[in-house]
Amino acid sequence: MQKYKKNSRIISKDNLTPHNYAAIDLGTNSCRLVIASPTKSSFHITETFSRITRLGEGIIKDNMLSREAIRRTIRALKICAEIIHEYAPVYRTRFVATAACRRAKNCKDFLNEVKRQTGLNLEIISSQEESRLAVIGCLPLLKKNIKRTLVFDIGGGSTEISLAKLNRHGKPFIEEYVSLPYGVVTVAEAFPNKDMTDLAYNTIIERTYKILSDFEQRCKISEAIKNGEIQIIGTSGTVTVLGAVQLNLKHYNRSVVDGLVISAKGINHAINKIRCMGDEGRRKHPCIGPLKADLTIAGCAIIEAICSFWPVREITVADRGIREGILLDMMHNQHKKYYRSYKFKNKRKNNETDNAGRH
Repeated sequence: MQKYKKNSRIISKDNLTPHNYAAIDLGTNSCRLVIASPTKSSFHITETFSRITRLGEGIIKDNMLSREAIRRTIRALKICAEIIHEYAPVYRTRFVATAACRRAKNCKDFLNEVKRQTGLNLEIISSQEESRLAVIGCLPLLKKNIKRTLVFDIGGGSTEISLAKLNRHGKPFIEEYVSLPYGVVTVAEAFPNKDMTDLAYNTIIERTYKILSDFEQRCKISEAIKNGEIQIIGTSGTVTVLGAVQLNLKHYNRSVVDGLVISAKGINHAINKIRCMGDEGRRKHPCIGPLKADLTIAGCAIIEAICSFWPVREITVADRGIREGILLDMMHNQHKKYYRSYKFKNKRKNNETDNAGRH
């Protein structure tokens, strides 16, 4: 098999992209790493790592990352760095941080400390870029016969809602997006009772309605949803928990949750079931547990607001998001870059051969 050398790495003609890519999504609640290699249609996951670090713990008080949260997060990032090193050489990487770092006044010091202790360069991305990556990450779940998609991504410190459309090549672009300035961590800390009161729960729903009203006026989403012209995809820990509860899973199983379609009736049933468990019940539930007990009820309030504000018939559950979006984005761009370079080199070579034949 003929091979081409590029950037000191061997690339086969049959596989135009190198093998190892790594992505880190450092959110307000958790740190997630994925290492994958490209395939013809998508990618093959080689290694994953995820840890709840609550980097944004207490940030609503003074917009500062706490020392303990920083220590927890750096410990997780050290593990990420070690895993990446084990899979070297890694051809391309992208490590992003989201809402907590956008908000924190001491974020620059945190990033410098991460670099010093782990060697990782974290990039703070905007809410718009976060929305774009979440949509790209959910691309495999998009129905090709429905041209528009509403993707909501409930994070720890913010919630991104994107209205995306597929172009004639099947590639998504975001028409409009809105970022709710709260997520499961900030909501849980704003209402710190072990079991969120009905008043607190309804307050989150009402606040979300107000923000969505402006978004609706700009985009006229309701009518399109009624006509079945928009697919709705939810991505977050709460959404996947909803899927697991709806399926009555005794242990979480990504393969049956990712891509699951839940009806509006099923969504309401699962949310009511989670709320009726109480804090103790959620802590004991195998798909929720003590680390997510308070976050899950906060996420349910946001999901219920979205699904009751619009005439939602069903949602598609996505156990994927920003990490997968980063990988697909890097691989797609690298493939285009290499293909154009290879095409140009061959064109130049052919021109040189033609010219040589004329002499």
